[in-house]
Amino acid sequence: MGKSSKKERRESAVLEDTDGDSALLGAEQLAPIAHPLADKKLAKKTLKTVKKATKHRHVKRGVKEVVKGLRKGDKGLVVLAGNISPIDVLSHIPVLCEDNQVPYIFVSSKEELGGSCSTKRPTCCLMIVPGGKGASGESHADYKDTYDECFATALDLNKKLVATAAAGTVVA
Repeated sequence: MGKSSKKERRESAVLEDTDGDSALLGAEQLAPIAHPLADKKLAKKTLKTVKKATKHRHVKRGVKEVVKGLRKGDKGLVVLAGNISPIDVLSHIPVLCEDNQVPYIFVSSKEELGGSCSTKRPTCCLMIVPGGKGASGESHADYKDTYDECFATALDLNKKLVATAAAGTVVA
């Protein structure tokens, strides 16, 4: 038996559902706290924005960098992966975002999130900071429109989530 490549192992992990849809083993399970979850259209737009912001080095990747940025008062959009296991790794980040009035949104896959920020490794969270490390607040014209649209949508979803939680009914 020879060694199999990573691509072959990944392809062997893909199963066909009864509907004909393909899903990765274990990756289809979203965390119960993954709210607000972006729909397919918003997720695609968010990942496209992440890709463009990465080119201009306006992205903080990983839990440590995102938490550090939130504690320092950086403003931007936090994007979290919904299929992280164990979820305790990033369960404190939504609370930090709400305390600092920074919108956050979950996307379904850590692999897609890692791929969109130009790394081969899966990424569980990242923060788009317009203006980069200086955080002057000015985003590059290359992704400004899509960033503003994603930011506004995430802000709206966060307000709805907080309102339903305050009312005592959490929509799953």
